[in-house]
Amino acid sequence: MTFTPLTSDFFGFAADLTEAEQASIAEIRAFMEREVAPVIDEHWHRDAFPMELIPGIARLGVVGPGWAETARFENSAVYRGWVALEMSRVDASVSTFVGVQNGLVAGSIGVGGDEAQRAEWLPRLADCSVIGAFGLTEPLSGSDAAKGLRTTARRDGDAWILDGAKRWIGNATHADIVVIWAKDVEDGQVKGFIVPTDSPGFAATKIERKIALRMVQNADIVLEGVRVPESLRLQRAQSFRDTARVLRLTRAEVAWSAVGIMVGAYEAAVRYTTERVQFGRPIAGHQLVQDLLAKSLGHITASIALCAQVSRMLDEGRQEDAHSALAKAFTTSRMREVVGWCREVCGGNGIVTDYGVARFFADAEALYTYEGTAQMNALIVGRAITGQSAFA
Repeated sequence: MTFTPLTSDFFGFAADLTEAEQASIAEIRAFMEREVAPVIDEHWHRDAFPMELIPGIARLGVVGPGWAETARFENSAVYRGWVALEMSRVDASVSTFVGVQNGLVAGSIGVGGDEAQRAEWLPRLADCSVIGAFGLTEPLSGSDAAKGLRTTARRDGDAWILDGAKRWIGNATHADIVVIWAKDVEDGQVKGFIVPTDSPGFAATKIERKIALRMVQNADIVLEGVRVPESLRLQRAQSFRDTARVLRLTRAEVAWSAVGIMVGAYEAAVRYTTERVQFGRPIAGHQLVQDLLAKSLGHITASIALCAQVSRMLDEGRQEDAHSALAKAFTTSRMREVVGWCREVCGGNGIVTDYGVARFFADAEALYTYEGTAQMNALIVGRAITGQSAFA
């Protein structure tokens, strides 16, 4: 399949991808435009995930490309970022589903699991025969998860007993397993557990009335005496440092997804301005409209450059928490501005999903908050700059 650069890739960054990576991106783009774009608005309004798309998503090979057990071909972190961009360019909820399945769940097992756990679970996550969710955030613990985690794990012979609650857990209502992060009551360290959702004492309830990422089936989870065998404890996840290693991988891809939202809103706005006629000509010819589009393209270009460098640093083993934190904070902040400008050029039509911008405008709010708020990521960067921690 032939790869065509996006017009929004104004400086041609995608030219740095290999031929195999470009061919894969072309395949992903075709699937998103052919299978996802025609149905996505209706599912967004119904607050329902298009489960029928999951087999097609699995065939794209977008789950597990970073792990030797499941990679279709040799690929880079930059390629995986472009995957997130291309998917979010059409719909951020589908991209979030993949991000949870791939970066958070497969990432947790890839980083924290031993060889046997990786061999058992990564291929099943990659072909989506098993759907996963990632349980870190809690009703009373979000940004302070490193110290404020309240879900507990207690050793009982050859098993562990989990008690607590989780909130905002994507995929949880239809997942087969959830990676639960809990504090060991004996040593106070955070450990990870692969928890089958049919375990006695496990319950997931869908969160209703969201205004962003409406298709993502976020849930409240309650764990009451859930018994998990030692074989399902992530053997190489011994503290929150290991949880942070997973988040370092995924935070950069969230930054790429933010760029995808910018691109989707920008492309819809450009299309609208060329079709909408006011004062006898398309509004694309109005100076103030062109100013907003040019500023949007500038934010997109700067964000791609930043994300590409952060991903290259990951490939080279040089990426640290502050690098991915800065990328996430910067791109999601720029994203908020871009979707606002794109909605603005559409006037009143910008608040209905018929014209392509409103869904991106709403979904942007979720990305701005999850995987670390702008403020928390700023503190991570600030600590790197000054050597002083300003965390409470």
